[in-house]
Amino acid sequence: MSEEILINVTPPETRVAVIENGVLQELIIERTRQRGLVGNIYKGEVCRVLPGMQAAFVDIGLPRAAFLHLSDLCTKDLEKKASENIEHYLHEGQHIIVQVFKDPLGSKGARLTTEISIPSRFQVYMPYAHNSGVSQRIECEAERVRLRTCLDAFRQEHQCGGFIARTAAECVDETVLIADMTFLLKLWESIAAKIADAKPKQFIHKDLPLSIRTLRDLYREGIERVRVDSRETYHRLVEFAEIFVPEIVPVIEHYTGECPVFDIYSVEDEIQKALERKVNLKSGGHLVFDQTESMTTVDVNTGGYVGGRNLEETIFKTNLEAAQTISRQLRLRNLGGIIIIDFIDMQGADHRKQVLQAFERHLEKDHAKTNITEVSVLGLVEMTRKRTRESLEHILCEPCSACGGRGVLKTPESMCLEIFREIIREVRQYKVQKILVLASNEVVEMLLDEEADMLAELEVFLSVRIKFRAEAEYNQEQYDVVLL
Repeated sequence: MSEEILINVTPPETRVAVIENGVLQELIIERTRQRGLVGNIYKGEVCRVLPGMQAAFVDIGLPRAAFLHLSDLCTKDLEKKASENIEHYLHEGQHIIVQVFKDPLGSKGARLTTEISIPSRFQVYMPYAHNSGVSQRIECEAERVRLRTCLDAFRQEHQCGGFIARTAAECVDETVLIADMTFLLKLWESIAAKIADAKPKQFIHKDLPLSIRTLRDLYREGIERVRVDSRETYHRLVEFAEIFVPEIVPVIEHYTGECPVFDIYSVEDEIQKALERKVNLKSGGHLVFDQTESMTTVDVNTGGYVGGRNLEETIFKTNLEAAQTISRQLRLRNLGGIIIIDFIDMQGADHRKQVLQAFERHLEKDHAKTNITEVSVLGLVEMTRKRTRESLEHILCEPCSACGGRGVLKTPESMCLEIFREIIREVRQYKVQKILVLASNEVVEMLLDEEADMLAELEVFLSVRIKFRAEAEYNQEQYDVVLL
């Protein structure tokens, strides 16, 4: 399987595309004016404590107060009092050091933790922790023991906090791991110095820009090339790689082609498709994605696919293809929270099991943590996917000004009847002789054509003259009744 990473850099934004076998699998966008906050460290001020929710709102200098739950307090604080009451740890006006681990989403503020973590290429340093750990994605027990031994030995020697070995640390030489941990300790010392002098609601530390985080977090063995179309960013990536991951320097390329880097694999077209509700499957079936504030639903349909030997075989093949496409779309659209998938009903338990196993296998490539349930009695698969930043739709789009985000408009016929009711209401209240109705072209045409007889009866019934004027700027649901 061929894999590469494309990095498109412009002054307003940076975009990263992960390509597998020529197909876009993941897209990350970071805009200069709306840069993500995950990883940032602040000195916050508690502005409200909520005992009923066992949480507090913390002012870190952002437009909306951030949210800190009792479960996100670091272990050193919890060990002091061992209480399950948030009021035993926090009070209004208190100053605390916090780190953002989830960006503001919609109307919700950022999510905070006091368990500070500083990531590098191979490890994550947690200055307030008392033990070390190893990524669950490293399955070899001997390798897990080796890594844990290395981390514990370094901790004891330097009398510092805890480390977590990341997936990239697998089979990495011990001297490289020690150098990485030494760097993290020095970085924490500089952050601690800033904390000592920081004032309330002050920003203290910012995570690396997206282009460099890409090398740190997304690069793995097997990626053939990292192409970047900015010379300045290219040099910055090479400098970072030479210091921390020198073995990947040869795969970093400065792309200078006349064709935009994202056009190599039709990334722009894939982005446009990822904003649509309907996703076509190669077999002729299709998926329908509906993203709401509380959850995302995915409906699987056979569509025009009738190629199986029988109905059950057709449904099974469609569901298998859907499982692969859904896992890709979840990454590409960056959908998080609760996700409900309505696979086509399968009669055989063996088929249901195979589809679920295929879905889990495809999700193994996902960097976000996922949890999947068994197929329910209703034939639904319920899952959760960790959400740390806005979805692709929320980044690139805004609610429709015509329908207010509902996705539908009232029909012209409905609007005609609504206008009739409003005219009756106005005439009875104000006893007028003439009325002017301003509405969209579609509604006015229907009023003067299909509803002309009804309109004539209304004028006779109310003893009033009604005139109409089409307004090109009005959408289908907009209208005004003007009394003359």
